[in-house]
Amino acid sequence: MELAYIPSPSTGVVYLGPIPLRGYAFCIIIGVFVAVWLGNKRWIARGGRAGTVADIAVWAVPFGLVGGRLYHVITDYELYFGSGRNWVDAFKIWEGGLGIWGAVALGAVGAWIGCRRRGIPLPAYADAIAPGIALAQAIGRWGNWFNQELYGKATDLPWALKIDADPAIGRVAGTYHPTFLYESLWCLGVAALVIFADRKFRLGHGRAFALYVAAYTVGRFWTEYLRVDEAHHVLGLRLNGWTSILVFLAAVAYIVISAKRVPGRETVVEPAADADAGADAGADAHAVADAGNKAVKAAKPAKPAEPAKSAEPAKPAAAKPAAAKPAGAKPEDSSSGSTKKL
Repeated sequence: MELAYIPSPSTGVVYLGPIPLRGYAFCIIIGVFVAVWLGNKRWIARGGRAGTVADIAVWAVPFGLVGGRLYHVITDYELYFGSGRNWVDAFKIWEGGLGIWGAVALGAVGAWIGCRRRGIPLPAYADAIAPGIALAQAIGRWGNWFNQELYGKATDLPWALKIDADPAIGRVAGTYHPTFLYESLWCLGVAALVIFADRKFRLGHGRAFALYVAAYTVGRFWTEYLRVDEAHHVLGLRLNGWTSILVFLAAVAYIVISAKRVPGRETVVEPAADADAGADAGADAHAVADAGNKAVKAAKPAKPAEPAKSAEPAKPAAAKPAAAKPAGAKPEDSSSGSTKKL
């Protein structure tokens, strides 16, 4: 008897009236939002514009969903085109079934289209969103928990996952390795590793993305070994195990070759953002210069007022000469008003 285990949800869908709300779809959507949020922060830190990551994600995400579904349907075609199967089920993406290899491959094509339209180098964009993709995978894996799928071998460990029986699809009740949880935790570690290595070594030209790919494939190879769901085998190894090995070797080779050919990190990741920054700096410089000129003009001393001209002293009026007395005239006596006769 199991003393402890991780329970599985009784259902993976909740109905809001006639609208089904599926746990698997919610995990995918939340993962996409987290990837875009973190990628936007990293892109701005590298000198890019805010919103560019989301604009390119409009191309990358639909391509990634189609690619992930195509990979799953092609590698597990008997689930949809075998005897007694309905091929229409291949379009029911909400029931689970996305191959990460196809999602990344075709998603990269969508990202390339978006980057080309904006004149952005794809490797720089990939480096910015790499840890965000790992976080999106960590969240998306919980969709497998809602659907009770992709679990591992039977175990009685305390963290075993309890699975309910479903005769319609041949599911046997029991406790199994929670491979969805193992991969989710591994992806969290991959995201932390990429962020740490990028800060310490300033990875550029796609090497941060290649590190994410290499680190992820190591964990994926391990979880593939534990899984018990049906899969194609080549030389006794599951197909996804071989894919992990090949992709790991390609990622490591890219890191080594790229580091020799283009060492360091890109100095400009978004030319338009760099041009905007230059224009803003020029405008600020002009504004500072204008303000300085005004300050200099205000600081100049005012010209001293010219002293008022002193009024010239008025010239004294010229005294009129006394009229000459006629000869023989007698002087007047000033002491009386009468004239005396001598």
